[in-house]
Amino acid sequence: MLNDRYDILDGVAIGSLGEVYSVLLAHKQPLAEAKEIFCDTASLTSVNLLKVLLAERGILPEFKPLESYAAAPEKDFVLLIGDPAIEFQRASHKHEIFDLGLAWSEMTNLPFVYAVWALRRGIENQDLRRELRQAKRFGMESLDHIIETREEFDEDFRRDYFEWHIQFHLGEDEKRAIAKFCELLRKHDLGPVFEPQFVS
Repeated sequence: MLNDRYDILDGVAIGSLGEVYSVLLAHKQPLAEAKEIFCDTASLTSVNLLKVLLAERGILPEFKPLESYAAAPEKDFVLLIGDPAIEFQRASHKHEIFDLGLAWSEMTNLPFVYAVWALRRGIENQDLRRELRQAKRFGMESLDHIIETREEFDEDFRRDYFEWHIQFHLGEDEKRAIAKFCELLRKHDLGPVFEPQFVS
């Protein structure tokens, strides 16, 4: 973790094991030729994941903010996250796709955790923790309804994405993945990095 003021709520996360589809580096040139990469700055975790994956390959480009999603097709190297990443992949493009979830799993044999519930340390939050766990249970019980009724993309894609590409559990494998990520952030001087503390 990059901040020592928060605890992580155990059991709840947004992660992937293998291809995530919605966090990707689109590139027109070989990765080894990357000199500058334009990044969607919506997720610091995803930017740091890309930095780690490339540094492990000896690739150390300059990272710059992407000025707009409309500019993405013109870039030789562009990091996209979330719906813009999905829309980019599903549209016609001239780029190759470097899926960050797949690259991480191939490198570590672990899932990757993109987001957690971070709770301010030192503040009584037992009720909030219970409500967040209940929200996860409700969300998982409602997943079929969400897939069937949302309007983004088509239903077959939504089902594939939510049932295969994304997972919502934070267990021992995910904790090992977080520890490995922290280790590599330190290795490549992307810190300061603090040991994560989990609360149930």
